[in-house]
Amino acid sequence: MKRALLLLAHGTPEKVEDIPTYLRNVTSGRPLPDEVVKEIQHRYSLIGQSPLTCWTFDQAERVAAELGMPVYVGMRNWKPYVGETVKQMSADGITHTVAICLAPHNSRTSVGLYRRAVVGETGKAPFTVDFVESWHDEPLLIQAFAERLRSDWEKACAEAGEKLPVIFTAHSVPARTIEAGDPYELQTRHTAELVAAVVPEIGTWKFAFQSQGMSGGAWLGPTVEDTILALKAEGHRGVFVHPIGFVCDHVEVLYDVDIAFRKFAEDQGLRLWRAESLNGSPTFAKAISAVARARFDTAASTS
Repeated sequence: MKRALLLLAHGTPEKVEDIPTYLRNVTSGRPLPDEVVKEIQHRYSLIGQSPLTCWTFDQAERVAAELGMPVYVGMRNWKPYVGETVKQMSADGITHTVAICLAPHNSRTSVGLYRRAVVGETGKAPFTVDFVESWHDEPLLIQAFAERLRSDWEKACAEAGEKLPVIFTAHSVPARTIEAGDPYELQTRHTAELVAAVVPEIGTWKFAFQSQGMSGGAWLGPTVEDTILALKAEGHRGVFVHPIGFVCDHVEVLYDVDIAFRKFAEDQGLRLWRAESLNGSPTFAKAISAVARARFDTAASTS
């Protein structure tokens, strides 16, 4: 058995002019209104470039060093596409892989689509695949988030001159997804609870969903904006955001948090800080490795 790990991520273009093509991939070809496309292009232009791809390959290299085996990267909506990566793995003689989404919380809007991308139109990959559905409570993942929280929150509190309340965030999904039995909301909230338990000194904390979609229908809340207003009403003069629904910097962090939420807070007379994303965290690489190693060990013991 020739084994390898497959890391799956959302993918993002490097150039603003590629945004229309990228968005068609995201929506499976469904056209978006011109104003939506232009708004997203504007957001990307403000952050310069999304580093998601760079960070994903950096994480893959760190995990490969931990595991001592090949680690491949496939993106669902941009290059290198999952299908292309699967073909390369097959050409390299891989016979078994563990597939891990760099989205630790299971939702059919994310993990379900990644699984479909791996098996392709035939419904069967050219090698055996052990697909990790979720790993939101992996102890080393919780530790990695807690390390970022403790370090950056303490610095922010010192700068603010007071103890800041924490807002844990995750990407929103359509409410109908949760109503259909999706575990995503419970898992994101559970991750926040676990991280908060490791850093009990933070005291007050809230949970909110961010980056609600522009399409019709209700999206999961409460929103970050409403949560900031609630904390303001409680007398707080600043907030600290910890996006535990994301594992590296990209537009939802660099624009939504660093630009949009920060401006919203400032307009309300509050200051906003956030935790550094996991990015190149050694503990995060160990978390991915631990999940993969457990799956590979299970496969070896049953073969």
